[in-house]
This record gives sequence, C-alpha cells and structure tokens, in this order.
Amino acid sequence: MSSLEHLLEAIKIRSMVLDNRVVIPPMGTFLSNEEGMVTEAGLAYISRRVKSGAGLFIQEITAVHPQGRTLPSQLGIFKDEHIQGLKRIVDVVHRQGAKIAVQLHHAGRESMYHLRRGEAIAPSAVPSLVYGGMPKEMTLDDIHEIIKCFGQAAARAREAGYDAVELHAAHGFLLHQFLSAHANRRTDEYGGDILQRARFLIEVLREVRRQVGDDYPISIRISVDEEIKGGYTAEDMQKVAPELVKNGCDIIHCSFGTHGSPAGIIQAPIEYQPGFNVKLARKIKEVVSVPVIGVGRFNDPFIANDCIARGDADLIAFGRQHLADPDFLKNAVNGNFEDTIKCLACNQGCIERAMFEQKSIRCAINPETGQELIYPTEPAAVRRNVWVVGGGPAGLTAAYEAARLGHKVTLFEKETEIGGQVRYAAQVPFKDAYGEWIRRLASKAVKLGADIKTGTKVTDGMIIENKPDVVILATGGEEIIPPIDGIDLPQVVTALQVLGGEVAVGKNIVIIGAGLIGMETADYVVANGCQSVTLVEQKPKSPVTKASSHGYMLHKRLRNAGSQQIFGAEVVRIDKDSVTIRVQDAEQTLEPVDQVIIAVGMNPAADLVRTLKEQGIRHYVVGDAVKPRRIIEATEEGARAAWEI
Repeated sequence: MSSLEHLLEAIKIRSMVLDNRVVIPPMGTFLSNEEGMVTEAGLAYISRRVKSGAGLFIQEITAVHPQGRTLPSQLGIFKDEHIQGLKRIVDVVHRQGAKIAVQLHHAGRESMYHLRRGEAIAPSAVPSLVYGGMPKEMTLDDIHEIIKCFGQAAARAREAGYDAVELHAAHGFLLHQFLSAHANRRTDEYGGDILQRARFLIEVLREVRRQVGDDYPISIRISVDEEIKGGYTAEDMQKVAPELVKNGCDIIHCSFGTHGSPAGIIQAPIEYQPGFNVKLARKIKEVVSVPVIGVGRFNDPFIANDCIARGDADLIAFGRQHLADPDFLKNAVNGNFEDTIKCLACNQGCIERAMFEQKSIRCAINPETGQELIYPTEPAAVRRNVWVVGGGPAGLTAAYEAARLGHKVTLFEKETEIGGQVRYAAQVPFKDAYGEWIRRLASKAVKLGADIKTGTKVTDGMIIENKPDVVILATGGEEIIPPIDGIDLPQVVTALQVLGGEVAVGKNIVIIGAGLIGMETADYVVANGCQSVTLVEQKPKSPVTKASSHGYMLHKRLRNAGSQQIFGAEVVRIDKDSVTIRVQDAEQTLEPVDQVIIAVGMNPAADLVRTLKEQGIRHYVVGDAVKPRRIIEATEEGARAAWEI
C-alpha cells in the first residue's frame, strides 16, 4: 500500500462520504464584493484549491449577520439573495469531486470595521484584545436573534447544496467569546464556569440541527486551548466537547489560540514545526467518538499520514500549504513530492495582507494565489528570447513563469550561488526552509527549460552584442554603507558578510540598524556564540512589529538572550573598542565592542536600464531593483513581468 494509506482512506460522516482525510480549512480571502456576494475571482480561487484532491473543502468565514462581518468584503449567508452565488461555489467544488462545508461565522467584538461604527457586539462590554475598541454587551434579545441567524444561515447552506456546515467557535470570534472568561463576564445563564459559558454555543448548535435535520453533518471549529494567560485549557475543553457531541456535533475541528495569544500562534510562524499542535486533537479524541480534525502548520502529507496512523486525529487540515502549492498532495501520490513548494509560514500574503492592509488574499511564494483570473495557463503566442538578470526571488519567479509559458529563458546570476538575499536569510535560526524553497523553485525552472548561469555578471556589452527580445532586471539591491566616522575600521563589517560566513562572529557586537535584516542578524550572532549584542536604530521604535508572528518571536528571542535595543539613536563615530551614539542630544559610549555590523538597508541596483533603453530592448525592473521590500512584492512583480511578455 502507499505510504499515504491512512491519509488517503475514505471516511463517512453521517450522510457525507469523503474520499480521503485531507481538509482544506477555512481561510479568509476577502474576494467577495461589498454585499458579501460571490465573485468570479472567488470562484477561480476555490476552483484552483480543490484541484488539490482534498476530500473536504471548508469555505472561509461566511457571515450569518451583516453586523458580524470582519470586513464588508467577507462572504455572506445572512440573506436569501446570497444563495444563488453560494450554489455556484458548491457546483465548482462538486465538479472537482470534493465535498464542501461552509463555515458560519460572527466576528463579535473582533471587527475593526464594526467597532469603529459602534456596532460591534460581544457577551460583555470588554475591549477587543486586538483592536482595543469597546463592543456593546449583548442583551438576551440579541442572543436569541443571533441564535436564530445561525440556524437560518445553516438552512440556506443546505438549500445551496453544501454537504455540511461548520460553526466557527475558535480564534476569538463571537462563539468563542462566550466560551472565554476574557470576553464573557456575564452573570446570567450565559456566564459562569466553562460549561455555563458554553450554553450559547450549544443553543446555536441545537438551532442549526433543528434547521438542517438529523442526517446533515455539523462541524464545530474550536480553540482547544486559548493559549493565553488566564484562558481556558485543553482540560477545560475536554469537559465541553462531549456536550457538543451530545447536542448534535459530528466533527470537532481542533484549532487553538485566540486574538491576543502571544507569538501569533493561530497563524504559527516558521518557528513552529509542522504538526506541532496536533496533540490537542488527541486530547479531544480521548473524550469523544466523532471524527476530529488536526491542525498546526502542516505542509507535508507524510507527516499528516503518520499523525492519523498514531491516532492523533482522524483528518488533517492543510491551510497555508494549499495557498503555497495546491498540487502538493498529487505530487506526493505520484511520487514527485520533491517538486512541491512548501509553505514558509511567512504570513505575508495570507495573514498580514488582510490584517494590516485590509486587502484580499495572496501568497508570497505562489503568485497564482488570489490572481487566478489573470494567471495565464496557455503558452505564449510568440516564443521570445528572455534574459533574466538576477537569481533572487524576483528573478527566479520570473524565470520559472516565463519558461512555463514557453519562452526561451536564460537567467544570469553574478554570484556563484542563486538566491539573492534569501540565501543569507536562510542562515538565520529557523529559516533554512527558505533555502529549500529557492532550490526547489530553481529546479522547477530548469525542468521547464530555463538555463541558469551562475558566476556570470551581465554587462552592457553582452546586451548590445546578443540583443535579447526581453530583459527582466531582478538585480536586487546593494547594502548601504553610511558615512560614519570610523566606518573603514577593520572590525566594521556588513550583515551580509556575517550571514554569508565571510567573517567570523565577534564577541561584543553593535549592530547599526534594527530593521528585519538587523534583527535577524542579531538572532544569527546570538545563535553563533556572541557574548553581547546591541542594536542601534534611528527610528523612535522598532521597525519590526511585534504584531507579526515572526516579529514577535524575534523580539522574544533577543529579549531572552539579553540583547539591548536603543531607538531614536544616531551613531556619532566608531572607535577601535567602542561606538559613540547620540540619544536625545546626549552622547553615550557603548563598550567594549569588537565588531560593528552595518544593517541600515539596501539601495536598488538597476545599472543596466540606460543601455536597455538606448538599445530599444523591452525590459522590466522588478523586486528590490525597484525598491527593497518583502518577498511577496518581489515574486509578484517577477511573475507579472513574465506574464506580460
């Protein structure tokens, strides 16, 4: 039998038969319109996801009430007018041979949109853990209305053809707020101990069961452990789970955490290992007989198969992996899993884009995600000779996409290794997966016919002599060396020299610049034996926000290592054994210092543009060659350049 025999085994849940145990969990896309209606972009996104071969697709958070949305562009199921569009989603999924559930959702107090409008409601008048705004405490009439809305939404789901519904009682949203002592301070029948706080969820469940009938599967997504100080624990939830089953729950979807949980554990960053929290599903399996879904940064079906074989869970949810590469399951089944691009848990396109930018879904390493309508699938009408200059994320993505579309592609990288800045980032603790991503992306480009030439610097003369049809400049950036007195001293080095292993790590280090490069370099030197590290930053506060999962973990590790961060500081001079800085017009000396690392940022490098213009050669400038930014901007620009050729 296949080494995936447990993951690929069918399972029956009431009237629903799943071909395998792979679940696409609900992930907010915000691809609907302002009325919460289904759009062509949303349908295209869903169609691409279910081509993975997963047995069950759980549709993203779908609002049961207009004032329960996180954003107006959240899908809705709160009026009959939504049904026709939802039927289109069901048809798309069923045509692919998968089953589909819809996740019924109410944001409660965790909606910035409704908090700002004074419309957010919650069990008690307790401020949002994320946004700080104060919701209105729900009256008994409010509670009864929302219970009714969940039931009506479930009835619409069944009418639209969904195979099941899921109640979202996790991650700090309304149903979870009633479960949580942090949000629920009520003294009536809906407050009290954990079982009393579960009353609202159970009444919602009963109403949903009444509306959909006895043969229809109902899943509940719970946070098994709140993962927050003073929150409920897995042992508490072991008391609640049997009551959910007794009242009609057929599947328990075992997530974890809440809004406000430290380290962004809900959207676990790369510091967490795949499958790290499936133990919580095992705890629920100990007390219920219905199937449970395990979650926790899964990006490898073989690890998932082992979890099912051990009895940790009955099904496994692969969330962000379905964004990074929805073909991962097919690759594993067909014996070519090495072609899979594994999710990096960077959260740039799936979490931070929605949270910080209020924009629809993307993936930092898969530019197709969220752009399925414009993603070209047919070969280019004219095959062109394409040069890609630079082998970082933008260049490699451009080379892969251009080769996929049938162009003759040559990629030139001046260094002896590909990867650009990512090959340095891959040396940082926990980020070796970034190097694996670069290697796999390059391998896929070569398999499609791209020719990668390392150790080759493209000159003006090469362009003039060869006259390629199209040039994509992905030449990245160059480290900024600030004009500081003493900058030429031998102990002064750059971040890339340190991360690249060109120079040894010192003992007492000052890093000039506390942005992401500076902080990750600090993380690296701490892991490689430095005695002390101080980061000096001109900005008044850290450029690396703790609101991002990886940023939180970086700050925590450096704090635990005893590092010092000084903000609002200007470096006055560097001496042999010390660094003098100025903070609020007062000078202070940092000593002893035996190594100074420059990490103040990059300037774009696009020196070939003038020649390309003079020669009339069609060209695109992408990634850091435009402006140093994140991976997501680099890959999207590289891909779009290839698509436009």
